[in-house]
Amino acid sequence: MAAEPVHRPVAAPADGEDRATEAALRPKDLDGFIGQVRVREQLDLVLRAARQRSATADHVLLSGAPGLGKTTLAMIIAAEMGAPLRITSGPAIQHPGDLAAVLASLTGGEVLFLDEIHRMSRPAEEMLYLAMEDFRVDIVVGTGLDATAMSLELPPFTLVGATVRAGLLLPPLRDRFGFTAHMEFYDPAELERVIHRSARLLEVEVEPAGAAEIAGRSRGTPRIANRLLRRVRDYAQVTADGAVTREIASAALGVYEVDGRGLDRLDRAVLHALLKLFGGGPVGLSTLAVAVGEERETVQEVAEPFLVREGLLARTPRGRVATPAAWAHFGLVPPPGPSRPSWTAPPGHRNGDSGQDDPPGGRTGRTTSPAAPRHRPPPR
Repeated sequence: MAAEPVHRPVAAPADGEDRATEAALRPKDLDGFIGQVRVREQLDLVLRAARQRSATADHVLLSGAPGLGKTTLAMIIAAEMGAPLRITSGPAIQHPGDLAAVLASLTGGEVLFLDEIHRMSRPAEEMLYLAMEDFRVDIVVGTGLDATAMSLELPPFTLVGATVRAGLLLPPLRDRFGFTAHMEFYDPAELERVIHRSARLLEVEVEPAGAAEIAGRSRGTPRIANRLLRRVRDYAQVTADGAVTREIASAALGVYEVDGRGLDRLDRAVLHALLKLFGGGPVGLSTLAVAVGEERETVQEVAEPFLVREGLLARTPRGRVATPAAWAHFGLVPPPGPSRPSWTAPPGHRNGDSGQDDPPGGRTGRTTSPAAPRHRPPPR
């Protein structure tokens, strides 16, 4: 008699599970939000004053690196005001008509969260700051001689914009926000509190030393700390008794290629190429990206900000340069003497910051000298 097959529950897709877990870990009010003390204090005053006046809150602009809690704060603002929340993003609004459709569907007091607001089109931005100030949008119906301008009145609403590049917004749009806040990176002590809170929600036993180990490798970002905690939880569940100690956390993060300073595979590849292949630089961004087998935008937007913040890489007008801390991190000794090409950047050249390629003639600095001016003999 054949044995009956063993029925195992089918696990949910990892991405869906991670999204659900991340949503469950978000705090629901300002009291439960860890870190960003000054932002929380200022935002609490803005919201309490609006509630006392029975009015909608001022428009809020949140700027800062990804993963610091901008979306969470937008959800908290809606919850604190007792208002519904509408979520959209800048890339989804490329025409004024797209924005007009979203604004026309808002109800009184609703909170509109616009993520990546800097990626909106310019015509949409111009329509948005008029709507923020006057709660009105002007739209044109029809084309040519049949075109008619219409003014659409909007109910009062609160716009919460999130951006990683506040400088890309039009100045008139930035001026319409009644409250602006810049989100700072977290220190290790704050990240440990985040990890302990998340561990309680995930029902994971985490020792203080284990939380400190994870916090030290989280790049000052709560989102990364929560992600690493989930991966360490998996490792502890499979290979140990489920408790997260310093040894378990260190071994788990080693499996996932996150070193003691928080550098991942891409970070180490960039530094390894810069040190071993190019002698510490300077080297152009495109050449460095080819060396690590990644797109130049990936190197510039994903790896470089953290490496620069950690003091391991410098962006100079002549290219990317490894700092002495980068040599020390890999246990290497920098070559004797300044390893710099003889090529000198002309005035106004921004090779390193603009992401252009190497200087003319490559890294060797060989350039073609301009032809000497011809001296004509004086007329006889």
